[in-house]
Amino acid sequence: MDRLGEIHQLIWNLAGYRVTINLEVLVMTGVVMVLLVGFSFAAGRQSTLIPGPLQIIGEIIVSQLYGMTEDALGSRLAKTYAPMICALFIFLLLSNWLGILPHLEEPTRDLNTPLSLGLLGFGVAHYAGIKAKGFKAYIRAYFEPVFFLMPLNLIGELAKIISISFRLFGNIMGGAIIILVVSHLTYNLVLPPFLNIFFGLFVGTIQAFVFTMLTVVYISVQVK
Repeated sequence: MDRLGEIHQLIWNLAGYRVTINLEVLVMTGVVMVLLVGFSFAAGRQSTLIPGPLQIIGEIIVSQLYGMTEDALGSRLAKTYAPMICALFIFLLLSNWLGILPHLEEPTRDLNTPLSLGLLGFGVAHYAGIKAKGFKAYIRAYFEPVFFLMPLNLIGELAKIISISFRLFGNIMGGAIIILVVSHLTYNLVLPPFLNIFFGLFVGTIQAFVFTMLTVVYISVQVK
């Protein structure tokens, strides 16, 4: 229980401002990026007609996510946004699974990671909306069905960032707290390892998928 709330930080004073960096999140994100690049390289390095295990896993993930993106956005837009959606899902999946390994933690346990990815999805969705509708039509949509509802429409769009980010953060952080509390109560005996695997594999996979699909939905809403 002593580790609850413990954060290793790097603090810089930059031009009179205090810049705080969470070292654990920075290192764990680097680990995920190395795993992501390593998996991509290993899966695509020797593409053959009869695929190996890694190629099969990679093709299944990409084909399924591409198909879902194509269903939501259409074939033309899927070619543009499906690569980002695939990369987002795999990054989140590996991030949520990372806590299963001893001495490693999920980058998504820190709110900054889900919030950053939520802002990324928000930016991409609205960029896609402006590109698909044109700037005037995009702005006009905020004043519908009547002009004085514009503040509510704007708040609704900003609320999507909070919703998608806190959903992921809350589930991953909540799972980590439950594991930590149960581990303390049972002295790290039989139950905590199973809880760790459950929250890492099951909950982590579901939350990665939900976050990714909500990002696709947000883009779909903006382009239609």
